Amino acid sequence: MQKPRRKLAVVMQRRETHNRWQSVLWEPWSVLESDEPAGAPRLLVERPGHAQWLHAGFELVLHRDEAEGYYLNLTSGKPSVFVLWREDEGVGVPVQVTASYSEGARWLDGGHSVDHVVMPVGLLAWLGAYVEANYRPEPRKRIKPRSFLHPKDRASR
Repeated sequence: MQKPRRKLAVVMQRRETHNRWQSVLWEPWSVLESDEPAGAPRLLVERPGHAQWLHAGFELVLHRDEAEGYYLNLTSGKPSVFVLWREDEGVGVPVQVTASYSEGARWLDGGHSVDHVVMPVGLLAWLGAYVEANYRPEPRKRIKPRSFLHPKDRASR
């Protein structure tokens, strides 16, 4: 069975800062659904101190073992797409995208540059339907009391 997937493009933004250690700041600005094939980044906006480029050709593939991460993302209050990116020769370049809160956290724990952007509405509905069909929370396991301990001592452990 083929995994659900959507084609995306990432808009990266460069803006000047008034900081003596860093004159330019790169950040993912948005994610768009796009069938445009991968290629050279396309300049979208250029103004003094601010520019945006479209990086096409990304694919968001859903994996059943990440269903809990998708659920956590959707219920976070601010559903997002996480963008792993690198600065290559002074240019911010997106590398990978995910909708899993857990995978985004693993990327951060690995020391990568990861930012989140607001999830597009169409992607939100699609991911919500996937989570509804595939995510089942683990049942809580009852912790058996330690019968050999006095009840007042059980709470302190």
